[in-house]
Parts: sequence; structure tokens; C-alpha cells
Amino acid sequence: MSETENIIHTSKAKIIKEPGKAMKTGFFEAFPDDPIPYGVHGGIKNFYKVEPEEERPATLDHLVASVAG
Repeated sequence: MSETENIIHTSKAKIIKEPGKAMKTGFFEAFPDDPIPYGVHGGIKNFYKVEPEEERPATLDHLVASVAG
């Protein structure tokens, strides 16, 4: 069996930070029409000392949710 036969899935993602803001947008190859907005909230915004126009889940939240669930 070759190495590639053991691969179940490869995620292809791109995260783009909005200039000058604590906001990012995630793009996933499997869902090209559904970009995911990221930002900061709660303790994260306090840590970075920013006040976003709109609180959004952080990329860290997405990572924690993916491991937990």
C-alpha cells in the first residue's frame, strides 16, 4: 500500500486578514461559496486590547470546536 492510500482527506483552506482590523475571512476549497467570518470576542479582544465593530468567533474557537467535536 502506498502512502497516499492512507490519506482520508486533505483540507485546503485560506485565511485572509482584513488590513488594520482584527477580522479575518476563511475560505475552504470544499465550500467556495460559504466564506467564514472570524474576529475576536471576550477575553481575546481584551488580550489584544481591541474593540471590534462586531464580535465574531475567533479562529481559535474554530480550532477548539474541531478538536472537541
